Amino acid sequence: MNLQAIYCDYNAGAPIRAEAAVAVARALSAGGNPSSVHGYGRRARALLEDAREKLATLIDARAENVVLTSGATEALHLALNSAGAASFIVSAAEHDAVFEQAMRLGAQQAPVNAAGMIDLAALTSALASAARPALVAVQLANNETGVIQPITQVAALCRDHGALLLVDAAQAFGRIPSSIVDLDATYLVVSSHKIGGPPGAGALVLAAGAPFASTRFGGGQELGRRPGTENMPAIVGFAVAADWAVRELERETARLSAMRDRFEAGLPAGAVVFGRSTRLPNTSNFAIPGLSAETAVIAMDIEGVALSSGAACSSGKVKSSRVLAAMGVAAELARCALRVSFGHESKEGDVDAALAGLSKLAARRRLREEAHA
Repeated sequence: MNLQAIYCDYNAGAPIRAEAAVAVARALSAGGNPSSVHGYGRRARALLEDAREKLATLIDARAENVVLTSGATEALHLALNSAGAASFIVSAAEHDAVFEQAMRLGAQQAPVNAAGMIDLAALTSALASAARPALVAVQLANNETGVIQPITQVAALCRDHGALLLVDAAQAFGRIPSSIVDLDATYLVVSSHKIGGPPGAGALVLAAGAPFASTRFGGGQELGRRPGTENMPAIVGFAVAADWAVRELERETARLSAMRDRFEAGLPAGAVVFGRSTRLPNTSNFAIPGLSAETAVIAMDIEGVALSSGAACSSGKVKSSRVLAAMGVAAELARCALRVSFGHESKEGDVDAALAGLSKLAARRRLREEAHA
């Protein structure tokens, strides 16, 4: 990135990888519409299909079952609206992109425990009473806390009850293994800009035989499953970024988890870390009691460190975290929740800068408290 600020917000969006940026530029120069039959169109189609094949290989899917979209939100909605489910069950800790749409469709909520893990007993009960076929939506890894869900156990329950499983892997893909076969998911959703690809690209991946009854119509693109001209340059960049992320996954897991652990060890006294159980290697969700997230995000930005609150709405304003509320975190503490997330350009100095800024804020808060005592 060209900004001088220390960037610690990879879960919101990663800076584009140099290799992906080069691939996007070349694809833009190639021009053409993938649906055109002339030479330019055929060249664009070849670039698009090469990207699809690469993504399919990385996810253990068939290329014809990779539906290219504008991002994870569109892909999630495609799955929810096209699966033909009679009922819906959604984890209480899901991303708003799937949670709000699922609730509009009359979904039941499956609670999570204090560690942020889905309550499997409650899910079993919900499946037993749900109209069939039910569709269960569970994130592979939570965007706020990084908590990784027991998807294979969820999948087994879905199998036992004849249910479909939609796994949102937008935060997980490229950070932990995300094979649609190993997860036993019916639908898997992945995103470009979380792993250093350009924004505006994602995919809905279907398991072999997954039901899909299109509810959108137009030009017939994506085998009639997603109408509209594909964003070929962004998809090409997505595939390149994904290839690099998966190739570096083992090394980056060790490097980033060590950075995260050092960061948490250096937090000001009294800090509370959420979702410490099984989580993404790059993510830390924490609170410094008495220091509001809104104040902290602004103050840290002034210090030259970009981090985020536990949850942010589309307008960029800080709001209370539904995820932390579902985990039983008190509202007063949840309002102090901050998230630091590292990635491919993160350096050890970023940890030091973030800790220095937070320590300064904590010290100012203590001085104010003492002055008012």
